[in-house]
Amino acid sequence: MKFDLHVHTRFSKDSDADIDAIILHAKKNGLDGFAVCDHDVTGGGPFSVQRAAELGSDLVIIPGVEISTSEGHLLVLGIKESIEPGLSPAETILRARAQDAVVILPHPFKLTSHGIGYIAGLDVDAVEVLNSRCLTDGPNNKACAAATSLGIAQVGGSDCHVPEMVGISYTEIDVQERSLDAVLDAIRQGKVRPGGGKTPKVFVMRQMMKNAQKRTAKILGLD
Repeated sequence: MKFDLHVHTRFSKDSDADIDAIILHAKKNGLDGFAVCDHDVTGGGPFSVQRAAELGSDLVIIPGVEISTSEGHLLVLGIKESIEPGLSPAETILRARAQDAVVILPHPFKLTSHGIGYIAGLDVDAVEVLNSRCLTDGPNNKACAAATSLGIAQVGGSDCHVPEMVGISYTEIDVQERSLDAVLDAIRQGKVRPGGGKTPKVFVMRQMMKNAQKRTAKILGLD
């Protein structure tokens, strides 16, 4: 099955992506499901699950979060309770494990997006080695080489902030049962491989400009 394990909805402060549109494009783009990984908030996952059911979609939606640790970002999939940002990566992982959640290290060497900057020593289930929003191949190639040398499973995700780009990079998961638990178990077992391509640079640049405008408006008290 094909999953995008890194999707941002309008619940993220840097995304205006409509959830219904994400569900529509995910199906259109050939996905079997996706993980909602909004920044430090968990509401987008359950809401997406609800909307998929209301729309009659058979997509498997994984409730998740992209947590801002003291050193960079971590993806936690299958999260049940919020984990506060700002903790060390090790403590964040411990709290995720207490919920039996899956932990993925996203874009570790993309420092402009709060990549942690290293892989060794982190108790993660997988490393995101194909982040479609990397403007150059360097961060992805470095992540792939490091994960390979350490024998850690490798996944892909679009890191999309607009619905059209959901699934442009993805993870192929060797799983037969179309259920949340089965998908999470397959990731834990390393039955994954990354696939897909890169987000067109125009989409990345548009988001960067929009975020810069939001930051400026906040500084000036115009938001």
